[in-house]
Formats: sequence, structure tokens, C-alpha cells
Amino acid sequence: MRVSSSRPEYLDALNPAQRLAATFGECRDGETFAAGPLLVIAGAGTGKTMTLAHRVAHLVVEGVDTRRILLLTFTRRAALEMTRRVESILRQALADRTNGALPAGVLPWSGTFHSVGNRLLRRFARNLGLDPGFSVLDRGDAADLMDVVRHELELSKKSRRFPRKDTCLAIYSRCVNAQEPLQDTLQFAYPWCADWEDELRSLFQHYVVRKQETQALDYDDLLLYWSHLVGDEEFAGEIGSWFDHMLVDEYQDTNRLQATILAALKPDGRGLTVVGDDAQSIYSFRAADVENILGFPSQYSPPARVVTLEQNYRSTQAILDSANCLIADCEHQYQKSLQSQTSQGGKPRYVTVEDGDAEAEFVVESILAAREEGMELKRQAVLFRGSHHSDRLEIELVRRNIPYVKYGGLKFLEAAHVKDVLAILKWAENPKNEVAAFRVLKLLPGIGPSNAHRCFRHLATADFRIDSLRSYRAPVAARPEWNAFCDLLETLGAAELDDPGWHGQLGAVRRWYGPQLERLYDGVETREADIEQLEQISGRYPTRERFLTELTLDPPSAAGDLAGDPLLDEDYLVLSTVHSAKGQEWDAVYVLNVTDGNFPSEFATGKPKLIEEERRLLYVAMTRAKQSLTLIAPLRFHVTQQARDGDRHVYGARSRFITENLLGTFEQCWRGRPDATSRDAGAISGKQLDVAARMREMWS
Repeated sequence: MRVSSSRPEYLDALNPAQRLAATFGECRDGETFAAGPLLVIAGAGTGKTMTLAHRVAHLVVEGVDTRRILLLTFTRRAALEMTRRVESILRQALADRTNGALPAGVLPWSGTFHSVGNRLLRRFARNLGLDPGFSVLDRGDAADLMDVVRHELELSKKSRRFPRKDTCLAIYSRCVNAQEPLQDTLQFAYPWCADWEDELRSLFQHYVVRKQETQALDYDDLLLYWSHLVGDEEFAGEIGSWFDHMLVDEYQDTNRLQATILAALKPDGRGLTVVGDDAQSIYSFRAADVENILGFPSQYSPPARVVTLEQNYRSTQAILDSANCLIADCEHQYQKSLQSQTSQGGKPRYVTVEDGDAEAEFVVESILAAREEGMELKRQAVLFRGSHHSDRLEIELVRRNIPYVKYGGLKFLEAAHVKDVLAILKWAENPKNEVAAFRVLKLLPGIGPSNAHRCFRHLATADFRIDSLRSYRAPVAARPEWNAFCDLLETLGAAELDDPGWHGQLGAVRRWYGPQLERLYDGVETREADIEQLEQISGRYPTRERFLTELTLDPPSAAGDLAGDPLLDEDYLVLSTVHSAKGQEWDAVYVLNVTDGNFPSEFATGKPKLIEEERRLLYVAMTRAKQSLTLIAPLRFHVTQQARDGDRHVYGARSRFITENLLGTFEQCWRGRPDATSRDAGAISGKQLDVAARMREMWS
């Protein structure tokens, strides 16, 4: 029975568009509150979560049983936050009728796609040929099982390097979630693995059989089994009848499998509400499909109602003007223009710098200046396209003793491959360094902890003379590498301690380490870029000892490679990839490397859909800023693998997204390196030379 509210004030916090979205639908002839399909396009900072929470609360106020509401989110945290907000709104809305008591079990069907899928599969396990007590593999367990099957099929013994377990699992996962053939997945997302199509197909077949034999499901199976369950009209009809209303958060991040499940449960769209922003669809690498939200209205007849939220509660109008201008060039989108409640604040800045070092210096000085003006470090964030783009900045932050936390990747000095390279130099610097020795020795094939211990004891009995390693009998697997390994250590060990040309040692280390890197890790391209950055950074230190000492004053964790908490401090700066920054906001935002090749990424060129996603990625970065936004574009990028007579750097091109119209919304400025700008601080004379006229006369 409907509970009519005498306290409409619970909707007073909403603006007209939000209220329209929250209250869409009606009661007819005394029936339960009903609504057709609804799409809420919630622009950045427009109160998406608040609107969705008010819609859920409004359904309850209008008499919808909470047990007949299904709320799907992408994270457990989002589900808990939504439930908390709904409870708060309902306490206000139903206070007069229920004396503050809430309906029993508020939102019992609120959770992530995977958690809800898990509940349903256990209920219908017998129908699906599953044991109700099936186990769920996390990503690590799934990768390990993939590796077991990989070894059993002897794919790890191929003469050419077969993709590692994590890459194999990523390929399998994309095929499942994008519902696309293996051939298409390899061609589009993993072209370097295309030659292994037949072997991968066999691997995935055996992987599926092994999971079935052990009654184990991985994350992807939770969606795949669910889709097969509702693919049957009888089961789809039964499950769909349990829910009068289904609401989906962040719909732009759904993949084809998830969209298929929703369509099967509510084929006519009755009671289905999806909320999202096509302009923030940036997860295609996880198989998210922006076409799900773009094509949602046309799935139904009549088309779904579309309500657009454009009132922004986060950023200044100047920042939004730039963001609106950027996204207006997107070919396929829901048209919207974000409007701010405040017109205060100057234009965002577009800063051209000389190179990566100048970029790091400029960012640190700007951050410290803002801090002196009262803006805490944690209210500022530095965003970047790829995790390794912050390498030089991290070195500068460590040097200036500025604490920071990094999201969306490894801390540069804590990344496993960077620690490997540093360990080689540390062992050469001090042969008695047992920790470095163990890390370096285990890089070689066939050497585990026991062999590494025996080798180190052999070195100790020879008074830690590096050349004594040649007489150690290495394991069979390591012997092809052993002489080159000894050559490297002897060369590094013989170097003068104060050798000003020591920087070439990193090049020698990188050349030896390259094959080990390919054998040990995935994502080789990004890791190689990190090591090149390390080599470039080394040029700022006069000796190897100074380089190693200053980099280890703030020692990385020995327990793991993931970025950890910031140093214990009352304040810290935030570093984040743009992908990890989605949903966050800061007073001041600095975006690094806004040049072609980074925005958009060089890997997106030639693929129009990916170029459009890269535009949306920059849009997400810009709309994280509340008061101050700075885009930084280096002119030069140093290179480390050029021929001896080649250039030491290449010039970056302005991002194709930074059009003349967009530039007009920015304050443009140039920032050279301090030593360069000091020489150009001012002219020593007021004399003017008409050089332009002289140049014209040359051709008259």
C-alpha cells in the first residue's frame, strides 16, 4: 500500500532537472508506482549520486516495496554509500508516518553486478549444472590457474615467448565481457599476440574445463553464467518479475554482457532507470562500450525518456567553459553545456614548458606556492595519462621532501623493474649488499632463493671479489646468460667511484636487463619507458654513489610493488592517472604532458573510436578541478636510444584536442627552466632594432 508523504521537503534540495529525474513515473488506478525506461545523463559534478539516491527514496515513499528494487553499481563502496544516502532521505521523508522507523531491510538487492550475479547463480545453481557451494576465484587465483594450464599444455616452453598468465587472462576476460570473437580481440587490443590465436583458443578451452571440474567461477563467469541464465525466457521472466524497478549507476561503464543481462530482465524497459555520462566513458580497455548509453533510448518504443543534468556544483564557470569547448567537438554524444553556480575564478592555464625537467620544476613550485596561500597539498592533484609520466616529478618531490600518494599505478621508485635496475647498480657499488645480490641473482632463469644463497656464499668465500663469480657453477638454465652477466658486473665494479661519465653504466645495465624484463613482466613498453626515464634522471647526479644514496633516502617498501600510503605527515599531494581520478575532485588540478602522443595516446592513433575516448579522458581530467586548472605541454622529449650522431631529443606536437577555439578559453604562458629564464630576465638596453625590415630588404 502506498505511503503518501506529507513532507515533500525531502525533494527541496534538488534542482528542477534533478527533481524531474527523481520523480519520473506515476501511479495509475491505485496501482504501484510505475515508470517507463529512463536515461539520466548526469554531467560531471552535477549531483548524480544525490539524484539517484533521491529517486530510490521517492520510489519507497510512493509505496514501492524495497525488496522489489534492484540497484546495481560498479563498486561495493558505491552501493554502501547509496544505501546510506537513501536511508538518510527516507528518515526525513517518512518521519511523520513512521516515527523515524525505516522499512525493514532497506535495499536488500543493492550491490555490484558481480555480487548480485553471485547471489542469483547460487539460487539457480542446480539449473545451471553448478554446485551451490561453488568457489569464486579472484583475479590472482584465476591468473594462477591459467598459468597451471599454460604449463600443462607446454605453452611456456615455446621457442618464441608466449604471453604470460596475466596477459592471457586479460585476453580471455575481454572476449567474455565484450562478447567478441578471439580473433577480433587480438586484432583490436592485443595485436602482438595475434600469432598465438590457435594456442590461446586451446588454452582457454582447457582453462574453462579445469574451472568446471573444480566447480570454480572467476569474476567473468559470474556475468557469463548470469547472461546464460536470463537468456532463457522462463528464467528471465521469473527473475525480472521479482523487481518492479531496476536502477543502474555509471551506465556508460557497462560492457555488452551487462547490457544483455539488463535487456533480458526488462525487455520493455518498464521500471528501468540508468544513470551515467557518455562524456565520461573512458574504460574501453575493460570492454566498456559507450554505445550502450548512446543507444539506450532507441532500444524501446516509444524511446526512453532522457533527462539531462547540466547544473555543475564543482567547478568554476571558466573551467567549465574550457571543458564544454573540448567535448563539443566529440562526434557522437548527448549535447549538454555544464553551467556553474559560481562565476568566480580566472581562466585555466595552458603552460608550455621546455622539457620534462622544466615541467616537474614548474609543477612543484606551483604546488608549493598554492600551499603558501593556504591550499593544503591534499587539495591539489597532479593527473597524467600513463603511470610513468610522473617519474621525473616523483624524483623532484622526493628531493624536496614533499609527501605524496599515487593512485593508478606503481610508484616510480617502488616499481619492481626500477628496483631491479637499481639493485644491479647497488650490488656493483657494494658487493657485500646481500639484499641487492639476491634480487639481482633471481633475475636469471633457473635461480631461486636457494641458488642465490649458494652463489652469494661463494662470493663471500672469495672476499667478495666480483670476478670470482665466473668460477661459480650456475644452474643449467642460467648458463647461457652467465658470462654476459659476469661481464656486466665486472665492468660496473671496475668503474671509478668519482667517474663523471658514469651515466653510461645505466645504458649497459638496460641492454643486459632488456631480455630479462621481457621474460619476467608484462606491459614491457611502459616498463621500458620507466627505465629510460631513470637513465635520463641519472644525468642530474655527478656520481653513481650520489645517485643511489639520494634515491634511497626515502626507501621503497620491501614488501611489495604497489604504491603504498604516503609518509606519515599531516598533509600530502595526490598523484593519479586520469582513469583512477574519475569520480574525484580537487581544488587545484595539474595535467601533465598534454601533447599529441599522450593526449591522445600514440596507441589510439588510426582508431577513431579510441581517439574520441581519448578526448573524453582529457575532459574527465579537466572536470576534476574545482578552482584552478593547469594543462602543461612540454616542447621537447629526451630520447635515450638514438644513434651517436642523432638528436638528443624530439619535439612534441600540440595535442590535436587543443584547438584555437579551446586555446581561447585558456590563459596561455611559457615557462622555461630557471637557469634559462634567468639569462633572459630583461634587456640591458632600450635600443630597438628593426630586424623585420632588414629581412625584407634581403629579397627586395
